Amino acid sequence: MAENKKVLVVGGGFSGLTAAVETAEAGFEVIIVEKTPFFGGRVTQLNKYFPKLCPPNCGLEMNYKRIKNSGDITFYTQAEVEKISGQEGNYDVTLKISPRFVNDKCVGCNACAEACPVEMSNEFNFGLSKTKAAFITHNQAFPFLYAIDGKHCKGTSCAKCVAVCKYDAIDLNMKPQTIQVNVGAIVLATGWDVYDIAKLDNLGGGKVANVISNMQMERLASPNGPTGGKILRPSDNKPAKNIAFVQCAGSRDENHLPYCSYICCMASMKQATYIREQYPDSKARIFYIDLRTPGRYEQFYWKVKDDPNVSFTKGKIARITEDPETKDVIVEAEDIMAGKKIQARFDMVVLAAGMVPSTKTAKLPGDISYTPDGFVAAASLKKGIYAVGTLKSPVDVARSVQDATGVAIKSIQSARR
Repeated sequence: MAENKKVLVVGGGFSGLTAAVETAEAGFEVIIVEKTPFFGGRVTQLNKYFPKLCPPNCGLEMNYKRIKNSGDITFYTQAEVEKISGQEGNYDVTLKISPRFVNDKCVGCNACAEACPVEMSNEFNFGLSKTKAAFITHNQAFPFLYAIDGKHCKGTSCAKCVAVCKYDAIDLNMKPQTIQVNVGAIVLATGWDVYDIAKLDNLGGGKVANVISNMQMERLASPNGPTGGKILRPSDNKPAKNIAFVQCAGSRDENHLPYCSYICCMASMKQATYIREQYPDSKARIFYIDLRTPGRYEQFYWKVKDDPNVSFTKGKIARITEDPETKDVIVEAEDIMAGKKIQARFDMVVLAAGMVPSTKTAKLPGDISYTPDGFVAAASLKKGIYAVGTLKSPVDVARSVQDATGVAIKSIQSARR
């Protein structure tokens, strides 16, 4: 075997973690780079997977344990790739690591967050709540170390977190670091972002208080979310028992996302089960252009459709507005099957916003080609560099994991050269 047998994985979401642990357990050294303070990516923000409707932390926790038990995995959080040069079997990579301001002595006691006077928007909850500048995303976060947001922290002029920390775990003088690594292969797994619903004016995105995105709905339904798992309206925290789900919110639209995001129909049907289970007298109405439930997911569609309190309306939404007194959401749409226009009132509307590759706004260094929509053109990648999961096209978690396992084998072959 060649002396150089390291593999770099860029991105610590589910596909990146899968590629990393599969490669390490085959006997190769792996370096994981994650730009946020914590692993897990978008999957950590979900309430449940479909179609089994089990919590995502089950699968994530197994991968975290595999990382902890592996002597062949090194990882860096709040780190990004600045430069890539070389060729298959011999890539030189420059990594920039931003300061966490918290070291490995942290025991997760929460004293720093309690003492911190600075509140900021909680990005993990997509702005549905506030968090302190000293924070941890949830009680199963990995690594289980607090992080301090450098953009909002007042630094040494405040230092209240330093004063209350009994473990000498906080260092507000931490500086950015630049390190060089040499690897035989690189796996790109930087994931996806949810489309900004504020760009969807006619659908009330960003303007109507009780219009939210599908990922915000996941956070509302999650036990570790802003409402402890209760599905409440953002405007007044009243139970949302009559919800409309709007499919293709910006997707399959040349003015926004011209492609289908693959998972949105399934996600909305899954979320309809959230509300039906939580409130027995609730109703869900799904507005769609075409319903897409590929392969085995068709059975899940049949199950949801059998619920008399879940209805499906084929037709485009013309406009979504707000009743200024009640904050109810008014939906104006076409009902193609009935051959008429309708107007309906709901407690809340969930927009099935599409998946946008992270590379749409943040290009990766190196000689990498992209599709017009920002996805990595996998066929044009140099030998020894591989893209996985949603970086190539919209896919669900199961397909991302399968893809990552296949790429682990390819990266091992490259690292052996």
